[in-house]
Amino acid sequence: FHVLVLMDVNDPKEIALSEKFVARLNMRAIAMEGTCTGEHGIGQGKIGFLRHELGHGVDIMRTIKQALDPLDIMNPGKILPAAG
Repeated sequence: FHVLVLMDVNDPKEIALSEKFVARLNMRAIAMEGTCTGEHGIGQGKIGFLRHELGHGVDIMRTIKQALDPLDIMNPGKILPAAG
């Protein structure tokens, strides 16, 4: 799904409601055997859902990323969440 959520970024209640909506949308996509990622990969706003979708596959992805980019130069700190 491509969704543009319009909200008042100065209103904490609207931010919380928007985050809740995006979480439900991502979890529903995963439950329907879809993906939380987009055509450009995983973004900062959706990275928390990657493990829900791929499970331990994230660990394999992190290992490959570290082997190819040990200094974390390419897209530093954004592609894969820390282990945990």
